[in-house]
Parts: sequence; structure tokens; C-alpha cells
Amino acid sequence: MSNSKLTSLNILSFNSPQMKAFHITWMTFFLCFFGWFGVAPLMPVIREEFQLSKDQVGNIMIASVSVTIFARLLIGWVCDKIGPRLTYTALLSLGSIPVLCIGLSHSYETFLISRLCIGIIGASFVITQYHTSVMFAPNVVGRANATAAGWGNLGAFGSHALMPILFSAIVGFGFLPSEAWRLTMIIPGVLLLIMAVVYYKCTQDTPEGNMLELRKNNPEYRAKNPDVKGSFAIACKDYRTWILFLLYGCCFGIEIMFDNVLTIYFTDEFHLELKQVGLIVAAFALMNIFARALGGVFADKAGARFGTYGKAVLVGLFLLCEGIGIMLFSQADSLTLSIIFLISLAFFIKMSNGVTYSIVPFVNKNALGSISGIVGAGGNLGAVLATSVFKSMEHREGFWVIGLVIVCISFAAYFLKFKNELKIENIESKLVEEKLVIV
Repeated sequence: MSNSKLTSLNILSFNSPQMKAFHITWMTFFLCFFGWFGVAPLMPVIREEFQLSKDQVGNIMIASVSVTIFARLLIGWVCDKIGPRLTYTALLSLGSIPVLCIGLSHSYETFLISRLCIGIIGASFVITQYHTSVMFAPNVVGRANATAAGWGNLGAFGSHALMPILFSAIVGFGFLPSEAWRLTMIIPGVLLLIMAVVYYKCTQDTPEGNMLELRKNNPEYRAKNPDVKGSFAIACKDYRTWILFLLYGCCFGIEIMFDNVLTIYFTDEFHLELKQVGLIVAAFALMNIFARALGGVFADKAGARFGTYGKAVLVGLFLLCEGIGIMLFSQADSLTLSIIFLISLAFFIKMSNGVTYSIVPFVNKNALGSISGIVGAGGNLGAVLATSVFKSMEHREGFWVIGLVIVCISFAAYFLKFKNELKIENIESKLVEEKLVIV
């Protein structure tokens, strides 16, 4: 049914409103990630131009993810109020401005401010997860969320793989490096503006239609989906929100930290050229093409057999493996071994991302946007804290400490509890499939 949540994910389908939203939202998130981290692979060039110190580089990396904490907290609440369609359109339009304008920076201070402002684009993740959560039924929402987010996260691959190539091409046309990186950043800025128009014209908020119109004209929809007052407070009062906040900081936060740090790490540690480093970091990001989605698949299977608590156990296990992998990566002395450990730990990072957000829709459906925003903000706080480590420690020492902390925090997953935890997902999924209710 076109006006109910889908109980299957057919990625080759583009016909229904649900699948249109699925494909457009992951493509949009891809471009948001591309714009968000478009400047990251060019940092060695920018560092040389502005003569940046280690502390200044650290501040820039922290700035790129710190404002996203607050943006994600706000954007989830906005989704609850006006729906994902209008929220995404506004964010894309606003976020394109600092991406287009970062090339006007001619000092450390102005570049830092621009990098800080670009961070608002990171709130796009919350909208993506919100939109897929309202379009898909409980039996498949885990893989829908994880696949959309995973494919969107490939924007990091796009930035690390394509931006150095675009930069080199512009230099090849006779521009100076200081001019080339500025011109390169115009491309993601324009793409964000184009996608704002596409999202507004080609998507709808829910299977039934757009949220504001439904609340105004459809009494049945209002009864089933009330405009809950104090949804942010509801989310804050639930301890499970904060455990997920912590767990997501240990997976997505670490992914963002690596996206920021790896270019400089491999450049300084192994004295590689920018194109070579770009390929290595792109390989790390490329794992999103299947690893996060695979985490969602595993989560749905665990939920079907063991309930939502089964997903909690799964994310705890994946985070444990991730932490151990980072500790091993910190001790790798050769380039080959470093790459092997990096790709291995990337697998667990991205699967952990997928499993964590497969749990979010089952905490409280009346505060879905606020919970999604808070948990997403946890990812960025994790990135800020992890990146801050490198201001006072060398890279290898910092990676070891981060890995050890994740190993310890991974056990927090086992404290997540859900009402009728062994049956809740099975019951809801069967009701949807039998069309007895629309969840």
C-alpha cells in the first residue's frame, strides 16, 4: 500500500513515495557528507598556505564537527514539528552558503569560522534517519536506516577520492594551489543548492503525505500521530537515549575522527603524496557501501529472534571489536599492516553505526525526531572528544587511548532494556504485515 509503511526494502524500486524518499534521502546525505568533508583531503595544502600549527589544525578539525552537536539536537525537534521535507530543504539551502564561501578565507581565523559553519550540514544525518524511520515498518526499518545512512556516508569516499583529483585538474589548468582548493569547493556548494530543490519537489514527509497538511486536514492522522508537546523533554528523560548517545559517539564519532585525521596521519607517518593518501582514506569510507547496511541486516535478524535487546547485545559486541581494532592499528609500523587494520576496524565501526540506529525507532515513537537528534549529536560529541586527544598526544598514542576507552564503553550496551524485549519487534512486524494496524 502506498499510504502505509513498507514491509520490504526493494532497492531497485523508485515508484512508491517510500522508495523515492529512500533514494533521494541517501543521495542528499551523500552530497551533504561530500560538502561537509570536501576540504578535509585538501588540508595538507591549506596547512602549508596558512602555515598552520598542530594546535590550529586540531582546532579546525574540532570546529568541523562541534557545531553539528547543537545542529543535530535542534534538527530532530524541527523534524517532529514540520517534517523532514521542509527541514532538509532549509538545511541544504543554508548549509551551501559556508561551503561556497570558505574559499574567501585568507587567514586561520576566517578559515576556522567557515569550517565551523559548514558543520551544520552534518545535521542532515538526523533527517535521513527520521525520513526512513517513518517510511518503513519495524521488520525492515533497521536495514532501511542503515543502508540510507551507509550509502550517504559514502560522501566521505567521494570527497577523499574526488577532491584531490579535481584539485589536481584545476592546478593543471594553470591555477596556483592556493586558488585551486578554493575553486574546488564551489562544486559541492552548488550541488547542495540543486539538491534542496530536488528534495522539496520530489519527496513527501510520510507515506500518507506531508506532515503539516495531514495535521491540518486529516483527523485520523492527527489521532495516530499527535503533535506531542515536550518531545525533546520526553527524549531526555529516557535513560536509553543517553546510552545510545554514548554508543553512537564510539562508532560514528570515531568514523568522523578518522575522516578528519587520516589524511594528515598517513602524510606525516608514511610520507605519502596527497593522491595516495586520498585512495587509502577513500577505501576506509568505501566500506559504507555495504558494512553499515550489513549492520542493519544483522540488527533486523537479531531483533526478529531476540527482540530489541538482541540488537543491544550485537552493538556491544561490534564496538568491542572496533576498540580492539583501533588499538592494533595504533601499533602497526608498516603501511601495509596499517591499511589492513584500518579496513578491518572500519568494518566494525560502520556495522555498529547501523545497529545503533536500528534501535532508535523503538525507544519512543512519539519523540522519534528528538531521540534521533540527541543520539546523532552523541556521534559528533564523540568526534570532538576523540579529535581533541590529538592536541595533547601523538597519533599512535592517541589511537591507543581511544581504542581502550571504546572497549570499556562497549559494555554499556548491555544495560539497554525494552518492554517485552523478546517480543516487541515480532509483534509489531506481524501486525504490519497482516495489515491489522499501521505502525
